[in-house]
Amino acid sequence: MQLGYIGTGTMGNPMAKALIEAGHSVTVFDVRRESATNLCEMGANWAESPQKLAEVSEVVFTSLPGPVETENVLTAPDTGILAGLKTGCTWVDTTTNSPTVIHHLANVCKKMGIKMLDCPVSGRIPNMTMMVGGNPEVFEQHRSVLETMGKDVIYVGGTGSGCTAKLVTQYLGYSNFVAGVEGMIIGAKAGLDMDILAKLIPISASASGVMARSLDVVLDGTFASNGTLDIVAKDLHLACQLARDVQAPSRIGDIVDDVLQRAQAQGLGTEGYPVVARILEQMAGAEVRSKPKP
Repeated sequence: MQLGYIGTGTMGNPMAKALIEAGHSVTVFDVRRESATNLCEMGANWAESPQKLAEVSEVVFTSLPGPVETENVLTAPDTGILAGLKTGCTWVDTTTNSPTVIHHLANVCKKMGIKMLDCPVSGRIPNMTMMVGGNPEVFEQHRSVLETMGKDVIYVGGTGSGCTAKLVTQYLGYSNFVAGVEGMIIGAKAGLDMDILAKLIPISASASGVMARSLDVVLDGTFASNGTLDIVAKDLHLACQLARDVQAPSRIGDIVDDVLQRAQAQGLGTEGYPVVARILEQMAGAEVRSKPKP
């Protein structure tokens, strides 16, 4: 297929790479051309704008920072995707986006005869999960190309359902992480050995996927992660807004949202998301760290 991929950063680059390796003809674009160098070396074509990319693509994928960037890339009058995409072609958004924005953009696409799927992702290739919202017939038409990138490609429901599912899973995962760090601080202040507590967490009622991936970097104080605090804060904020939109309680999420924003206010946004632990440690006057090795 003739495919386009816009947004070749941390998430988009390996996804575009998988499409190239599967034998598709792929055209790429990013505001940072250097982020697509490896893809062009593999045979991808470079486009000078989203509009130029869309002109030569049957399906255009986007992987962008958030709702504002997505709407701009899609609808910019002279340079956007819709300025170049032909009737009957498809836009697939893999951004963790706002369901409200997705519904609006889906309506814009429908009026122009463009098919659309919202398809945010979780994890990394080769173990990536794709949560797909949109018309079920459009999903079936594109299932095989999605399965090129995702290990688990799950149709969630109508337009916006993919984004809604992603926000709910982000809400659960990172709320659990913040609660987990708070629990560890309680243990630290009560005199527990953090290394022993860390062994108990994955095999007890406190088990959490995000916590399991983050424990070591909290204990060693590096807070390293592929996902930045800014990205997690954006996702949690969107999840809390979704809760307000559907009139659901989000008291825990609102607290997590506040803690993440405090971390951003301290200039920690570009660091790995586990760095939010520093805010909780400051509040408690205690640190969650491994004992120095003799």
